[in-house]
Amino acid sequence: MSQKTERLLPILLGQSVIPVLVIERLGDAVPVARALVEGGLKAIEITLRTPAALDAIHAVSEDVPDAIVGAGTILNGDQYVSAEGAGAKFIVSPGLTGELIDAAEDSDVPLLPGAITPSELMGALEEGYQCLKFFPATAAGGIDFVKSLASPFAEVKFCPTGGISQNNAADWLKLPNVVCIGGSWVAPKKLIDAGDFKAITELARNATKLTA
Repeated sequence: MSQKTERLLPILLGQSVIPVLVIERLGDAVPVARALVEGGLKAIEITLRTPAALDAIHAVSEDVPDAIVGAGTILNGDQYVSAEGAGAKFIVSPGLTGELIDAAEDSDVPLLPGAITPSELMGALEEGYQCLKFFPATAAGGIDFVKSLASPFAEVKFCPTGGISQNNAADWLKLPNVVCIGGSWVAPKKLIDAGDFKAITELARNATKLTA
């Protein structure tokens, strides 16, 4: 078993902040992606939380060639296959199951699974997964908790997501075991609904100034 880190790590190391998007209207997907890419954020996670999500991933993969679109909130093997078919270049899950491990093993698209507790981390390591999502980051213990994991799990690198904002992003990125963070503040719902894509580009530019 392996995580295909040769495909995943360049994405995670390519930018300190990965926008996490909830696309409710398909027509918003391409303009939002273009705005983020223009601001310097090419890797984008579109979560499978809406009926438009898979079509949005497909639209971005087809119409925004500079974007690296991923699929988030993947909970099972069928969703993994569907997201890959839609054009997702990486898969993000809040947890790790045998079914997801099997789907990842059968795919060229790398998986970034979630793990929180020491037991979950040990289980992920046993399966060859060292790059992990930490979700929900703030509610699950926050910066102090993730920092405390660095010593017993020195080989694990995290992408924390959930409750991270522009105000605390820099503090998360200072942690030695954090390689990047995920955040929805870069493309908030109110700006998407308003069609204010210039504002999203500006938020993306500000996010690129953050460094891990």
